[in-house]
Amino acid sequence: MNELDCTVCQPLIHGYLDQELEPATAANVAAHLAGCAECARLHDQVKLLMAGVKQQARYYRAPASLAARVLEPVAPVTQTPRSYEGWRRWFAPVFSATALALAMVLYVATPASEQPLFDEAVSSHVRSLMGEHLNDVVSSDRHTVKPWFTGKLDFSPPVLDYAAQGFPLLGGRLDYLQHQTTAALSYGRAKHIINVFILPTSESDKPRQSQSIRGFNVVSWQENHMRFVLVSDLEKSELEAFSQLLKNGA
Repeated sequence: MNELDCTVCQPLIHGYLDQELEPATAANVAAHLAGCAECARLHDQVKLLMAGVKQQARYYRAPASLAARVLEPVAPVTQTPRSYEGWRRWFAPVFSATALALAMVLYVATPASEQPLFDEAVSSHVRSLMGEHLNDVVSSDRHTVKPWFTGKLDFSPPVLDYAAQGFPLLGGRLDYLQHQTTAALSYGRAKHIINVFILPTSESDKPRQSQSIRGFNVVSWQENHMRFVLVSDLEKSELEAFSQLLKNGA
């Protein structure tokens, strides 16, 4: 019988993904995830984060001098004050250097703070293309789409139509990124779909940046206490051109 609730299941998700749980507990977690959308979403986010660390982390080979010092043979030590002092003088710098090297590895292996957001946005983009998940309000009229968000968000996302420039507005929906409700606008470009995710932030403005994640192009920036993340399989240059239209219009 599966008696797990969300408060019990969520702390176990990391152990579940690392296959560290007892078989019975793992089975209970799997059963709960199959029936709980919120915990399943958290499971997917943690899984994406783990994959992002493996893909994005940089690894550095230890300097030859450090490896030589660590692997240097140690003469047998007798328990005398003088020999103990010699051992302490030898071990202390090696331990400090090793600890520093490990700290550097942990630092470079930690993904950028925004990487989990981008991974979530790509996953939400993929989900939106499945079935009827793209829009909650289907309209090319910005005066229909923008009022639809009123009362559903605690901020007012900019909604503009760029049909004249070849990027028609298709509609909008509510999404959920970084543990907060997010505005998602959809635009078209030939046979391509562009998802524009907009969420509030207390951070200062950040310039536009581009990257590719799992075959999708992602463009993001922060402006006027709002974070914009664009995801599409559109060519990078075209997505960046569209992002410039949004920046100028916002």
